[in-house]
Amino acid sequence: MAVIGTVLVVEDEQYVRESLATWLGRRGFAVITSGSVEEVVARRQHEGVDVVLSDLKLPGESGLALVRQLASGGPPVLVLTGHGTVASAVECMKAGAADYLLKPVDPEELVLVVERVLANRRLAREVSYLRGDADGIPAEPVGVSEGWRQVVEMLRLAAPVSTPVLLIGESGTGKEEAARLLHRLSTRRKAPFVTVNCAAIPLELFESEFFGHRRGAFTGAVADREGRFQVAHGGTLLLDEVNSLPALAQAKILRVLQDGTFERVGESRPTTVDVRLVCASNADLVGEVAAGRFRADLFYRINVMTLRVPPLRERRDDILPLAESFLAEMAARFNKPIRGIGEATRRQLEEYSWPGNVRELRNVIERAVLLEQGRELSPASLLFPVPVGTEPGETGDMQLRPHLKRTERRLLERALAAAGGSKRNAARLLGIDERNLGYFLRKHGMR
Repeated sequence: MAVIGTVLVVEDEQYVRESLATWLGRRGFAVITSGSVEEVVARRQHEGVDVVLSDLKLPGESGLALVRQLASGGPPVLVLTGHGTVASAVECMKAGAADYLLKPVDPEELVLVVERVLANRRLAREVSYLRGDADGIPAEPVGVSEGWRQVVEMLRLAAPVSTPVLLIGESGTGKEEAARLLHRLSTRRKAPFVTVNCAAIPLELFESEFFGHRRGAFTGAVADREGRFQVAHGGTLLLDEVNSLPALAQAKILRVLQDGTFERVGESRPTTVDVRLVCASNADLVGEVAAGRFRADLFYRINVMTLRVPPLRERRDDILPLAESFLAEMAARFNKPIRGIGEATRRQLEEYSWPGNVRELRNVIERAVLLEQGRELSPASLLFPVPVGTEPGETGDMQLRPHLKRTERRLLERALAAAGGSKRNAARLLGIDERNLGYFLRKHGMR
């Protein structure tokens, strides 16, 4: 039977606790039990849980205290009590309880309520993911290191004004997340936040993508189209990899920055926009200007305030908080009851060099959640391109093809193990079809 979700039962009476656990277990839930709020907090038992079912009257801190502790970002809490009053019910609901039930509770009613709370939570996650408070992104990017705190503080200082901001840093450090945070902190937060990857837009489509076009302006223009600048009107426009803009595109962007106007393709009347421009680059723009590949006047326009987003190796205190955040997100997305990260796994995450920065960490955790079969992320579920703790260049074996071949075989072996030998399920985990899986198995001489 597939696990429907994970329920934490907090009840001081052993008989009641075991009865609830048995009933929920028979109905397809994974169940964790605890006798007190203090035990839940000390052992962090609420992490990775989908629903908490708590008695109101408990030794030590009450179920209401647990509701208040988990109200901000924790799993929903369903309160049970044998001494219910209207006042206590109202107090629990105001504190953030998902529901309130009186003992003795009918088992069928309890299951229905738990299933409803689970469905509501999954729906809220999907809405958040599809909207943009996430694209899997939390309300504020996670980070506790001094380097990240300095970035956040500078973003707070820059947020109230509309001057351009230039974000620099290696690929994958979280420049887009920083730009989103800047937008949320600003007075423009209710207006659109629009992202453009400048490296992904061909020159011949540049004007149409950035400024839009009128119907019939060129072959294939079957309808009017608004460009990214117009969509971002009143809000924030992020030009990612701005160093990739060709010279002609740079000149047109400069004009918009100077007078706030542009013409759509096929239209002579200028359009006026109010957009805050944020640019991101993983290249040395000063060097690009010196080499003649980037316009000096555009550089001075976007370089009003420059923020460097440090690489993950310079803010190692952020590795575990980020990993835990990604784990919670991926476990919810894939509906897997993974509660946390094992100690050995934590050490490996902390020791790895993370050349791909936050983006690589996110990908490693996503893959690990797909492969993990236990309740905690284990070292076996992590796949690193080089041995943990080994910096590129510290080993004589730097041939790319052998490394790729070994990594590819390990991934195939783990996917097959995670899928219980089922080629169909292994192919799904790997994101390929069964025919391609057959090719890779033959390539590596695997049955």
